[in-house]
Amino acid sequence: MLDIRPGEPLNDELLAQELATGRTPVREALKRLEGDRLVVAYPRRGTFATAVDITDLAHISEIRAELEPLAAARAARNASTATRAQLSAIAAGIAGAHQIDERRALLRRDVEVHRSIYRAAGNPHLEDILVRQDNLATRIWGLFLDRLPGLAGHIGEHAELLAAIIEGDADAAARLALEHVVGFEKAIRDVM
Repeated sequence: MLDIRPGEPLNDELLAQELATGRTPVREALKRLEGDRLVVAYPRRGTFATAVDITDLAHISEIRAELEPLAAARAARNASTATRAQLSAIAAGIAGAHQIDERRALLRRDVEVHRSIYRAAGNPHLEDILVRQDNLATRIWGLFLDRLPGLAGHIGEHAELLAAIIEGDADAAARLALEHVVGFEKAIRDVM
């Protein structure tokens, strides 16, 4: 969400204090974040939030264009009754997205939908890959958040995608997921 700005230094001691934990868990978390390309550590200089490189947009979109439809189709085929009920509740919350003025709140809704679909797909390895890519995509969104027209409409697209998953329509879910990913890349390119 860019709460920590790109290039901002991260102090493991201060983070440990803020989180009321020891430095070892914070250091381990920072190492994982480094593997996820969200932080970078330099010897004798420290750890910093990575820069958001817009040239990564094409690479991220390429991966997401292949895997998001797969996750959506799997979710449509595999989601349990309880999971479908959860997705239905999320869809109901999205129906009012056009009434949300705060753009970061809209972005959080987008993240919630994507994470729910990844979980519903029932493949933890696929979920892990997509969460990593979605984190990177969300950082790109964050850079352009104030310049993106129709953000609520983009978030609202998820209602139809979730409905396809809930109804078990794998083909429609895959198609809508692909359209969403392509739409994301186009929206960013249009404001660049």
